[in-house]
Amino acid sequence: MNILNRFQSLVSDEILAVENLMRQQAQGYNDDLQAALDHLISSGGKRIRPNITLLVGKLLNGDIERLITLSAAIELLHTATLVHDDLIDGSLLRRGIPTLNSKWSPAATVLTGDFMFAKAAKLAADTNSIPVMKLFANTLGTIVNGEIAQMFSSHCVGEIEMYYERIYAKTASLFETSTKAAAMISNANRTQKEYLRQFGYELGIAFQIIDDVLDFTSNQEKLGKPVGGDLRLGLITLPAIIYFEKNKNENLTKEFFKFDCNPPIDVLEILIQNIRNSSAIQESFEKANSHIEFCLKALHHLPSGIERDALEELACFVTQRTI
Repeated sequence: MNILNRFQSLVSDEILAVENLMRQQAQGYNDDLQAALDHLISSGGKRIRPNITLLVGKLLNGDIERLITLSAAIELLHTATLVHDDLIDGSLLRRGIPTLNSKWSPAATVLTGDFMFAKAAKLAADTNSIPVMKLFANTLGTIVNGEIAQMFSSHCVGEIEMYYERIYAKTASLFETSTKAAAMISNANRTQKEYLRQFGYELGIAFQIIDDVLDFTSNQEKLGKPVGGDLRLGLITLPAIIYFEKNKNENLTKEFFKFDCNPPIDVLEILIQNIRNSSAIQESFEKANSHIEFCLKALHHLPSGIERDALEELACFVTQRTI
């Protein structure tokens, strides 16, 4: 049994309940909305966020029905952001499966994402926790603000501080909400809530760094998009930041920035291969591992038990995954 199966086994029944609850949100609405939601849920995904939420809640003896509702809200919010992201980026595949926007018009895709946001908010309200509802709304605001900032500011920025701000908004904020909201509805004390917030934050940062490493080291078949996809969009992630810092005077680096991060395709292809084969990949991986170490330290302040062990395994899985 691999690590993924071990940490999923404790909440496998609850994950099925989460997916069923997500599907139910389109019942009584347009048949195409139901079909779209079924397609998105059936497209796979590791359900990392609901796994975290459920394990944290069970660790703290939270009410399982409220935790399932919260987990469905968080996963539906995450799925809605992917629908809009794929449209914005023009992605036709995700995990090797056609995206919604590859089949539907932009208008229909946007409206489907909007519907999912609305239903995610409704599920958050169904937890009957005003603090959770406020946290949920603020997290959605953080995610959208991050996307807007990325669209209206130059992508061609290789500063580590801005990178961390971007990946917090894009990814870590929802991981942080997964752990913090679960603590809220499980009546955790203030100290436990803070350690769980730290755990979610550090795990989310590590998760995105590994995503950015895989964008260079994986292959198109696994990624469902061209290798180096972010750099092709002019978006500089951690491996590229490290590479450019070490190769400031290299002609290819100068050429890349000379064209405002949109150089001729031959320059781009060579750069992507150079980054793939450079020490920047290992250094990025080590940076992700350092965040995992921080999140494990935070976790060790929480009650011991099989759920905490599973959360540790989940954290280790984040840096061991290949896609």
